[in-house]
Amino acid sequence: MQVTRDVVLDLLPLYLADEASADTQHLVKAYLEQDPDLAKLAGQWRKQLPGPPPAPVSLEAQAEAYRKAQRWIALRTIGLAAVIAAGALGLLGLGALLFFIF
Repeated sequence: MQVTRDVVLDLLPLYLADEASADTQHLVKAYLEQDPDLAKLAGQWRKQLPGPPPAPVSLEAQAEAYRKAQRWIALRTIGLAAVIAAGALGLLGLGALLFFIF
């Protein structure tokens, strides 16, 4: 069976992303050695590919981020409660002052 340029073009994205099987990689590599124009195009495409994806976050880093988020939420809740309490006490104080003045 003769492998055509169109077949190699279909396989080229998998080959460039290193996701093709070993047999497919061998097939595409052999074809690129015979077709310098397509090899040049493959080289241009490889340059345009983004870098490898970032490594997954470790469980320890996830746990630390979760603890920091919990602390931030607790501090925010305490701060909000303090502001509400200060506002309520201020209103009560203002109400008492107005009561005794009038």
